[in-house]
Amino acid sequence: MPYDITRFLDQFAASSPQLPALRFAGRTTTYRQLNERVDRLAGALLAKGLTPKVDRLFVLDKNHPATLELTLASARAGLTCVIGNFRLAPEEVAWAITDAQATLVVVGQEFAPMLEGLRARLPKVTTVVVLGGDGDQYEPLVAQGPALAHRVPHDDDDAFLQLYTSGTTGFPKGALLTHRSVGAHTSAMIDAFRFDAKAVSLVPMPLFHVGGICWALLSLHVGAVAVVSRDPSPASMLKDFVGEGITHTFVVPAILHGFMAMPDFASFDLSRLEKVAYGAAPMPLPLLQKVLGAMRCDFVQVYGMTEMSGVFCLLDGDDHRNAAHPERLVSAGRITRGTELRVVHPSTGKDVPPGTLGEFWVRGEQRLRSYWAREADTKQAITEDGWLRTGDAGRVDEHGYVYVQDRVKDMVISGGENVYPAEVERVLVTMAAVSEVAVFGVPHEKWGETLRAAVVLKSGASATEAECIAFCRQHLAHYKCPTQVEFLAALPRNPTGKVLKKDLRAPHWVGHTRSV
Repeated sequence: MPYDITRFLDQFAASSPQLPALRFAGRTTTYRQLNERVDRLAGALLAKGLTPKVDRLFVLDKNHPATLELTLASARAGLTCVIGNFRLAPEEVAWAITDAQATLVVVGQEFAPMLEGLRARLPKVTTVVVLGGDGDQYEPLVAQGPALAHRVPHDDDDAFLQLYTSGTTGFPKGALLTHRSVGAHTSAMIDAFRFDAKAVSLVPMPLFHVGGICWALLSLHVGAVAVVSRDPSPASMLKDFVGEGITHTFVVPAILHGFMAMPDFASFDLSRLEKVAYGAAPMPLPLLQKVLGAMRCDFVQVYGMTEMSGVFCLLDGDDHRNAAHPERLVSAGRITRGTELRVVHPSTGKDVPPGTLGEFWVRGEQRLRSYWAREADTKQAITEDGWLRTGDAGRVDEHGYVYVQDRVKDMVISGGENVYPAEVERVLVTMAAVSEVAVFGVPHEKWGETLRAAVVLKSGASATEAECIAFCRQHLAHYKCPTQVEFLAALPRNPTGKVLKKDLRAPHWVGHTRSV
């Protein structure tokens, strides 16, 4: 029988119907209510004319239980739910909806005016449902939806979730995640994080991120409660830790930096907090050491990617406080159950000797099915025998600990968000004064990395750092924009003409150890 990512709803709706499943903004949804809502929503989507295994819907909002409901309803209805990044600029949103070929869009009220302004550019979109506010259309959709008469048949490798991950071509790629891949990730992480029905999990990561949506599914799959945070900040999260009795959460290092910067941090009672997972951005070692001294809960560093449905490597709590092996604090830990890892020469694809730097290739049931409508990119990323080329470079020591040294590709991770320089370069080079540009990551105390642009101006032209940054912000989400700009007479190149970004980066990383 195919694996069903929603089967936990049937299980807990029958065995523990009154247990809370979701908490959000003072409202609690029980497992029975969540099961009923997902069933009605699935029926409503099909009643809107969406065709199983054909049509796709797009969600654009900050964190809200509706995103989880729509994801689960899509799985039951045989549809694909595409979760959009609400931080994108309008033209980026239009591109994503068009690329996803979505016919129905659910949009949060605060983003509805932007979407309305884009409608003329979205001819394939036939239905828009506004979520929240006085004109809320989402709750009536759920209430009036006919419950599914029967579940739409599916296979393990049917995709029900699509998340965008940046690509080296300058445009994002849609990773197709399946019942099999997300189910395998959920099973492995429940074991790794020791989730059980007593857990109270805070979900602060954006649900368009694999660390948001797949983290939320962990607690739901064991009958625990997920507390969804809409506008998380260090201060709001500490209040949730106390007020909601949070036991588990997943954060980016920038949040931990914010905790340490709060003068009243020590006054918060964090005695119920058991486990804090962190990742999605480099963790500065001094910050980690400070956090370990200030907080007594277990910390788990996670290393993963959207293409693997989330985490496939982690450094557990014992390793964080192992005085005999302090060097492991800069490792990403060890591979989790169900995933294989190789370290290969990126050019030859052959394994390198143990302890030698190479590219990480991973394989397992957590792997994405493919990239949406990107056959060439899929073939480039996945080998014929199923290995996923991660693009990350590093080594594995004799005890199986993974050390991520750098990235084969140029991706920059800033505040937990993946940014490919090619995407930024594509925009900045269209600025009238700019002749050439190279964008790369430099260390940042709070965000892990930030973007720096090396710009060559056209002869006789002029531009300032502020003007270059402002131009980017007209076309890109702010987190993708450079915060630093340097002006050069020429970009460094090798004999074949390729820009030597390593030469541009090197002076900025002196004295820094990268850790993911």
